[in-house]
Amino acid sequence: MTVRRREFLRSAALSVAAFRTLRVVGAESPAKKYRTALVGCGWWGNNILREAMAAGASTIVGLCDVDRRALASTREKVKKDCGDEPKTYADYRDLLAKESPEIVIVGTPDHWHALPTIAAVAAGAHVYVEKPVGHTIGEGAAMVKAARAANRVVQVGTHRRISPHNVSAREFVQTGKLGKIGMVRTFVLYGGGGPEKPRKNVEPPAEVDWDFWCGPAPMRPFNGSPDNPWGGGIHPRGFRQYLDYANGTLGDWGVHWLDQVLWITGEKWPRKVFSTGGRPIKGPPVLTKDEQTSDAPDHQVATYEFDGMTVQWEHRGFAGNNAEKGENVGCYFYGTEGTLHVGWQKGWVFHPSDSKKPEVRCEAQLNLPDHQNIRELWADFLGAIREGRRPVCDIEEIHRATNLSLLGMLSMKLGRSVAWDGAKDQILNDPDANRLLRREYRGPWKYPEV
Repeated sequence: MTVRRREFLRSAALSVAAFRTLRVVGAESPAKKYRTALVGCGWWGNNILREAMAAGASTIVGLCDVDRRALASTREKVKKDCGDEPKTYADYRDLLAKESPEIVIVGTPDHWHALPTIAAVAAGAHVYVEKPVGHTIGEGAAMVKAARAANRVVQVGTHRRISPHNVSAREFVQTGKLGKIGMVRTFVLYGGGGPEKPRKNVEPPAEVDWDFWCGPAPMRPFNGSPDNPWGGGIHPRGFRQYLDYANGTLGDWGVHWLDQVLWITGEKWPRKVFSTGGRPIKGPPVLTKDEQTSDAPDHQVATYEFDGMTVQWEHRGFAGNNAEKGENVGCYFYGTEGTLHVGWQKGWVFHPSDSKKPEVRCEAQLNLPDHQNIRELWADFLGAIREGRRPVCDIEEIHRATNLSLLGMLSMKLGRSVAWDGAKDQILNDPDANRLLRREYRGPWKYPEV
């Protein structure tokens, strides 16, 4: 049996309506055009900017990037696509001071999410920031505090909350069709090669301010453009596998699927987290003056203990997923009535416990390129600003989802489980673990305080 289009629309309408309960000040006219700026002109930043331009509610006034090549190409795209001629900047602080944007898109690498977001809301802008919320848990807490203090809308790019099939899956669970959920398994399982070969450290291109790119994070040598995002060079797309700047696959994909668990079940945080993993296939990380590899784990398992269920995360960059049916990304919800697989490009499918009952399927409705629903999330962002409400992917909720990923990484580094007080964003009775909720910033940059 297939869920029909009208059921999609009904589910989406019900779910979106549920988000429109919390209010913020500053509702605007639907006809208003917002002075909009992009900080971080890479691949994903341009995906978001494309939808902002297509929505017709933005005048693009500023672009910011420390790579002049990305800055120039993005400006040309803006001129071609909508006719705007934005000013370009290397420093987001100059952009905020000179252009006074009303909306700021933060599409930077993870280690640069916190400071531009906090500065933008303090300057009066609403923010669309890419996930994960921050590189460390303390950054996320400071971002939530800043957004609330400024009373600005901050939308995070976890677009699966607005994808029609994900909305439908949530309604399926919340109306009791899955029964009582006892366990959820989330996963990203890709194939890959053998040991990672170190890349030569080289001088950064003349167009890249590498010191500013590293910013508050440790300054590693530049090692060239990546061949792919799995273990390539740091810039422009390989940064997620370097733990100084991101948190590996758990910090990237994990935020999406662990957020689905919180959103669908209504849970807020676990009481205990344990994670383990390593690099038996990629090999030990290398960092010398001459060469380096990535240092994120090539596989990882994390277990989250909630009051009423157990949640597991699993990823690996080898072996693929040919031994299992379904997609190689997503989550399985195990309930008393059966198993619900919520995936990405193939939608969702419910396998009843009673073999005499038919499977229920729902196809995905995704946008190109990159099979995403940024368009719908941007529309919700504009709606939140105009209507004076919290957005679907509000900063506080996605801070909690990001925390799941970051706690998994923290546990793996410690080699032991941690007990979590989500109301206080603190680890219980473990001073050494609590010190890892933040890190010292490099050079002149100051860690944001809660």
